[in-house]
Amino acid sequence: MPRIIGIEIPGNKRIEYALRCIYGIGPSKALEIIEKVGIPLELRGKDLTGDQIAAITQILQDEMTVEGDLRRQIAADIRRLQQINCYRGVRHRRSLPVRGQRTKTNARTRKGKRVTIGAIRDKTQRRLASKDTPAQ
Repeated sequence: MPRIIGIEIPGNKRIEYALRCIYGIGPSKALEIIEKVGIPLELRGKDLTGDQIAAITQILQDEMTVEGDLRRQIAADIRRLQQINCYRGVRHRRSLPVRGQRTKTNARTRKGKRVTIGAIRDKTQRRLASKDTPAQ
């Protein structure tokens, strides 16, 4: 398994799919890199030569923001949105969908597990709930 900028890319996959394991590289960027280096598309990750790995690494370092730098940049952008109290920043802070999706139904991935608020109808559950809350 070859290492490119500190990431082990799978050796058994074709190079266009193996490069996608690097954070920040998708299908179009992977093909763009392969064309610049001049690697045949049928080549597997384990068959890369040292020169090809060096050329890919050079392109990633010079022309693209990937891995840790990209993660830091995205985190800084989100922090900035939260600090200026814009709508998107508030949605990030509350862990709600940011891009206009509906939340009345769905949005469970972002909102987390359902929390029921209201009256507890079962008497045994009500007793358990009252023991959990401290006396006032």
